[in-house]
Amino acid sequence: MKNNVILCVDDEKIILDSVKTQLKNNFGNKYILETAQSGLDALEIIEELQGDGTDVLVIISDWLMPQMRGDEFLIAAHKKFPRIVKIMLTGQADDKAIKNAMANANLLCCLSKPWKEQDLVNAVKKALS
Repeated sequence: MKNNVILCVDDEKIILDSVKTQLKNNFGNKYILETAQSGLDALEIIEELQGDGTDVLVIISDWLMPQMRGDEFLIAAHKKFPRIVKIMLTGQADDKAIKNAMANANLLCCLSKPWKEQDLVNAVKKALS
């Protein structure tokens, strides 16, 4: 059986913990939940996981992060791993950044912080279908 991963990327640990808890409550142990606190870390994690034969199915990423903005990260991830479904979860992204990610990273959707758990779960379900 293949291991399937949902990767959450945010520079705030409290957000990562919250997203992980909500996903665990709704999907149990069906997926491995990985986290990264920057786009650069996330790209490394994806490389490692794919190298181990683990599939990253969904990326849930913040926009406002140090070093690399979420739209830049999602575009970089899309160029290397076009099959991964991408969701942006943000309180700060401007329209230009969202449009950039939609156009160049095949972004599934953008959820605003604070988000509703059901909206997050529905977005992930859509991403996995």
